Amino acid sequence: MSNNNRVSEVRTSQSEPEREQRIFTFKASQLIWLLFGILEVLIALRIGLMLIGANPNSPIVALIYGFTYLFLFPFTDLVSSPAAGNMVLEISSLFAMLVYGLVAWAMERVIWLVFYRPRGAVVAVTETTTSENHNIR
Repeated sequence: MSNNNRVSEVRTSQSEPEREQRIFTFKASQLIWLLFGILEVLIALRIGLMLIGANPNSPIVALIYGFTYLFLFPFTDLVSSPAAGNMVLEISSLFAMLVYGLVAWAMERVIWLVFYRPRGAVVAVTETTTSENHNIR
């Protein structure tokens, strides 16, 4: 007596062409906005601390002033800063925030232009294997 059994196995796999390229583009633009966002917040803190006349000898104030000075020195003495007592409005820092925001936007656009690949069709591959088993009893 013989018994014929057919076993079929179907496997489908999908791939999306250049998916890794799009993920890289997205992550790189996120990193740019994160870094420039942190810089913008620190400059805004500096402006706020100068407006309220914060003590420059305080460690946190000195840290913020020292770090932001690295990015603001090209803009120092660009325009005069109105002052009243200890309070100062650094207009050049406001201008620097605008410039750094435009630089971040331009860098992000360049990354998208150079590295982004539009989403294509999803490629599906279906593989069917059939095997026959013969059992003799």
